[in-house]
Amino acid sequence: MNREEYVTYDAVELAGLIRAKEVTAEELIRVSAEQQEAVNGKVNAVVHDRYERAYEVADDYEKQLPFSGVPFLLKDIGQSLKGERMTSGARLLQEERASQTSHYASALKSAGFIFTGFTNTPEFALKNITEPALHGPTKNPWNTVYSAGGSSGGAAAAVASGIVPVAGASDGGGSIRIPASFTGLIGLKPTRGRTPVGPGVGRNWQGAATDFVLSRTARDTAAALDALSVYQRFAAFHSPLYKDGYLQTLKRRPQNQRTFGFTLESPTGEPVSEEAKRAVEKLIRYVEKEGHYAEEVKWPVDAQALMHDYYVMNSGEMHGVMRQLERRFGAHVWDEVEFETWMLAKAGESVLGSDYAASIHAWDVASIHMHDFHETYDFFVTPTTAKCAPKVGELTKSIEEQNMWKEQLQRDPGRAPLTIYDMFADSFSYTPFTQLANMTGQPAISLPLHVGENGLPIGVQVMAPKGKDHRLLRLAAHLEQSDVWEGLRQSPLLKDRTFTR
Repeated sequence: MNREEYVTYDAVELAGLIRAKEVTAEELIRVSAEQQEAVNGKVNAVVHDRYERAYEVADDYEKQLPFSGVPFLLKDIGQSLKGERMTSGARLLQEERASQTSHYASALKSAGFIFTGFTNTPEFALKNITEPALHGPTKNPWNTVYSAGGSSGGAAAAVASGIVPVAGASDGGGSIRIPASFTGLIGLKPTRGRTPVGPGVGRNWQGAATDFVLSRTARDTAAALDALSVYQRFAAFHSPLYKDGYLQTLKRRPQNQRTFGFTLESPTGEPVSEEAKRAVEKLIRYVEKEGHYAEEVKWPVDAQALMHDYYVMNSGEMHGVMRQLERRFGAHVWDEVEFETWMLAKAGESVLGSDYAASIHAWDVASIHMHDFHETYDFFVTPTTAKCAPKVGELTKSIEEQNMWKEQLQRDPGRAPLTIYDMFADSFSYTPFTQLANMTGQPAISLPLHVGENGLPIGVQVMAPKGKDHRLLRLAAHLEQSDVWEGLRQSPLLKDRTFTR
């Protein structure tokens, strides 16, 4: 198999070729390495490779597993392999070695994937772009002047440039869906408690964060969710297992009329680009033509207040991380982290326990409001992002800006969450839609349905009730076969190649 053939197959197909003995795992590892060699210098998706170790296990796996022998890239935070580098995108941890293998990685290995490396992430996965000082910026395969998004930007660039068909990603505020929107991929954030956590961790960001994948096809997304769905007795959150199988459910076309509530408005008042609106309108026109009901709606929650509650959690959690690092390495850690990390952690010093508890209570109330919303509407549709991707470096603060924000935070620590919210305003203007699903625990998916006049993709986000991930996957599979689907069809690197057979 050559590179031109390799990039046209999804992971389910590649595993099928191995089962049919038409290719070998060693062959797939080789061609993945060749594709990485050809494109990684342009996009900076992969920051550590492990092809030598991958070759060592190429024949040491069960051939009948769902993803037998398929190359897979893990994200360089949380998705650890014991004894191997895990930097979390931080200079402070550039020599860090994982003390244990994550349950997430173990589940993927059990499904047959072969790990070939780790992808780039912003420091501690805190931003919606991937430009860590440690590894440098990840660039968009559609146009390398632009960002691939974050925090799973390395994973998105790897999949969108054909290094692997599916890659590990995580989402604590949109970090799967945002890169998917910017790079023309499918990005599902599953229901809270659906995928593995730990070991040693029962919750991530109070349930906001979850590990999953980025992919090019609905069936890869569904098969990956089959592989990763788990009930962990020790975990803080559980979701009932879906017994029918996600890949199997794709074969069932929805028979009943579905109801779509949609909005073109930002939840917090930021301008929404015409391209983002066109993307949503394209989907709405299609589902109405198919006989479903769609209605424009107001936001079901007070998203402005919820965003402040989100940053209360975010800053409190980051302060806890920094305290752990300080105990381990000493006080100098504050001088070695990036500006945004420093700001969030310092803001967390001012978060009262009562404020933290109130913020999590607000998440629960929002979850109730969304439950009520879904009594009327099966789906809630928004743009995934308010605009197409920003340019690389566009959202990076200058030294003067950094000093100004630090002074403001130290001058008035009592309004720390508001200062953080204001500081991230330019970044947030791109991504105001994704955080709600993290706070409520609902599944949400970004679908690649539009390419803007500037030649960059932009996604449509669809949310469903908790536990109804299968509805999103079934919708994705149906749209994938329609003329509204864009995917990577117009991507300069992978233009006009077919990804589903």
